[in-house]
Amino acid sequence: MSERTGGAGGPEIARIAEVIVGRGGGVPGRRGSGYRVTDRYVLTAAHLVEPPLTTLRVRFDADRSSEWTTGAQVVLRSGPADLALLELTGTPPEAPPVHHAPRYAVIPETAVTLPVTAVGFPRFKLREDSGPDDRRAEGPRGRYRDSCHVDGTVSALSNRRAGSLEVAVPPPAEDVEPDRSPWEGMSGAPLWSDGAIIGLITTHHRSDGLGRLAAMRVQRWYELLAPAELELLGTRAGLPAAPGPAALPGPGAPHQQPPNQPSLDALPHTLTLSELRDLVDALTALPTLRRPNGLDSVLEGIDPRVAAHRPRDDRLRFEVYGVLRTCLRYPGTLDRFMAELRTWEEDSEELRKVDRVAAELAMRHN
Repeated sequence: MSERTGGAGGPEIARIAEVIVGRGGGVPGRRGSGYRVTDRYVLTAAHLVEPPLTTLRVRFDADRSSEWTTGAQVVLRSGPADLALLELTGTPPEAPPVHHAPRYAVIPETAVTLPVTAVGFPRFKLREDSGPDDRRAEGPRGRYRDSCHVDGTVSALSNRRAGSLEVAVPPPAEDVEPDRSPWEGMSGAPLWSDGAIIGLITTHHRSDGLGRLAAMRVQRWYELLAPAELELLGTRAGLPAAPGPAALPGPGAPHQQPPNQPSLDALPHTLTLSELRDLVDALTALPTLRRPNGLDSVLEGIDPRVAAHRPRDDRLRFEVYGVLRTCLRYPGTLDRFMAELRTWEEDSEELRKVDRVAAELAMRHN
């Protein structure tokens, strides 16, 4: 049985590809991400394999016992769609077979926010390894690029003019290279929702901040590719003549609280700082909120009235208090704020403390 990430029907670990491009002539090579959609073919971003290139390799399961690497050639490259299909030129015996192509889906133009996931190899995952038997060469001996599995959300109506998807993700903790994006190398990673590919990550716009990526929609492939290119993707990558829609939440579907976690919707809007102190202290300890612009990134996932009307302060503690007081003015938004934090934090110890404190607060005012 194949290992998977993101649950059944999501990306399979053994099929996640690292695309390594050599350009020669002293020109720096490129690193990117991709996915083995069928036995001999890998989807990735077109700009990664833009000519000239001297070598093209694809690696799977780097530095694991199941690692394998092979050469590849470009069989389809569309600049407008920023989509490429690579054909593997060799499949060694250790390469596991691919028994099925992924499912593809489009997002209807509806005012919904969908959970998404992606796995790739961004630049901020560069690591140093002082081990004596290092086979992971990215520049100097001892450097390698690890994988990054991110969960985030897509708001379906964003970036309509560009034809892309705006992907809200937890930002890297630091941005230490002003001339290089920390997300460089994530391009080419498929974006998954409900077990289907809905897009391909292609760009990080600096102006959007560190918590936003852009992905080309699957729908745009059908609009931008020539009939012969679509036919090629159909026969070699499993792209259907017309994909089905991604699963959407029902209209007005209420947010589901985690088990045993009471709603904060009934808290009075008159709570003072002394009454909210424990919750404020727990929230300001969250790594997500301590990052630059972390609070702004979280607020983009909830009711826009909160971001518009909350007071501003240079001190995080008072910023968080202002957000709580603002949420209490708009029913349901505090629960959505907590839900968005759970998406960003996953299951950190700091988040568990927030949940404990929030439950105690809700019980006191029940």
